[in-house]
Amino acid sequence: MHSNPLVSIITPSYNQARYLEQTMLSVLEQDYARIEYWVIDGGSDDGSQEIIQSYADRLAGWVSEKDNGQADGVNKGLAKATGEIIGWLNSDDLYYPGAIRAAVEAFKQHPEASFVFSDVESIDENGQPFHLMRYGDWKLPDLMTSHIIGQPGVFMRREVLEQAGYLDLSYNYLLDVQLWIRMAAIAEPFYVPGAVWAAARMHSGAKNMAQAGAFGPEAFRLAKWVCEDQRFYPLSTKLFNKIWAGAYRLNAFYLVEAGKYKAALHSYSKMARLAPSFLPGASKRMAYAALSALGVQNLRQTYAGWRLKQYDKAQKKRGSHD
Repeated sequence: MHSNPLVSIITPSYNQARYLEQTMLSVLEQDYARIEYWVIDGGSDDGSQEIIQSYADRLAGWVSEKDNGQADGVNKGLAKATGEIIGWLNSDDLYYPGAIRAAVEAFKQHPEASFVFSDVESIDENGQPFHLMRYGDWKLPDLMTSHIIGQPGVFMRREVLEQAGYLDLSYNYLLDVQLWIRMAAIAEPFYVPGAVWAAARMHSGAKNMAQAGAFGPEAFRLAKWVCEDQRFYPLSTKLFNKIWAGAYRLNAFYLVEAGKYKAALHSYSKMARLAPSFLPGASKRMAYAALSALGVQNLRQTYAGWRLKQYDKAQKKRGSHD
């Protein structure tokens, strides 16, 4: 890898004018000089094109045309990108200052990595943080068992991406997860502990909220693919129960988001039978689903308040160690 490698950033967008400029500025105001930035718009009619046009002289390029969904838009950008390192930032998410420079440094220290990643902060529609999504030193077995990495916190090595292939257009929700698994089968990823490079915006129009109930079927499809694809054999045989337990856990998580609490508990019970070791990590979410299924009033607001307090405590703790 070169001493100052070119970094390509791709932002796919469709009718996200409310957030698009903030997203673009979070890339354009990075302190790393060698960035090429591509914005791939799917033919928006909400003023997005005018926003992109106003920054056109600072972009490597942009298009606005009808596409076949998010994966198609990202793939268009990947085909145009020429950098050694590639990031993909959706049009409602943000990079934090210094993110790209930090990702480059991580690659310099671990040039063999397929991708590097950090923790990701959840922010609301107004940009206020309310939760820190913490990951771990996850490798291929973890990804095969549905340990989910926040996509805006990932930076990919182009060489491995080209070997793995681009996004599978048949996935609408777990398209990034499927790509990470394919890349990790070629070379292991590297996690940067304690780093927070990006924010994922949670709002009513985001897929993980507006279409939460649709994630489960893709989780089961992903599990089936992992178990059948020869690239993951014999590891998939060894991890068979955990692969399916991870799919049930992910299905349950999104069923809770969709307010389908009894169905979520049923999915959690299948998870527990397949992999009892997953129970501790899911216990709080399971308790929330159980109480919600019983009709406890105002639980969602109480749970949200508890999460915010936990986040504040974690931030204070982090600050005391800086």
